[in-house]
Amino acid sequence: MTDGWVVPDEEVEVHFVASGGPGGQHANRSNTKVDAVFRPAESPTMPADLRERVLAKLGPVIRVAVDDERSQYRNRQIAMERIRSRVSQASVVQRKRRATRPTRGSKMRRIEGKRRRGDTKRLRRRPSADD
Repeated sequence: MTDGWVVPDEEVEVHFVASGGPGGQHANRSNTKVDAVFRPAESPTMPADLRERVLAKLGPVIRVAVDDERSQYRNRQIAMERIRSRVSQASVVQRKRRATRPTRGSKMRRIEGKRRRGDTKRLRRRPSADD
């Protein structure tokens, strides 16, 4: 996990650009779309072990573009939430898979299924001259 560390607002580059698509005069005049960029490798506050995990899973740049809302402020909030969510998901340490053997029952069920399938196919064949 992130061990209580949260991406600081100061470490995220935020740019506002015009949102594309339909929407009339407001959409064409307002720079409400948010392009947010976070660089974990350059973060002075991020713990080293967390940085390694995030860089391995997400790479050196985490980029988010949001134009969900009409408000610059709300789009910025959403962008920060998404960046924090990605960092949080990347920080989770996956447990190692322990190899297990198939149980005796599962082996028997598999063999029985194969036998039944073979019987079905054998019954579909044209009868031989011996029968």
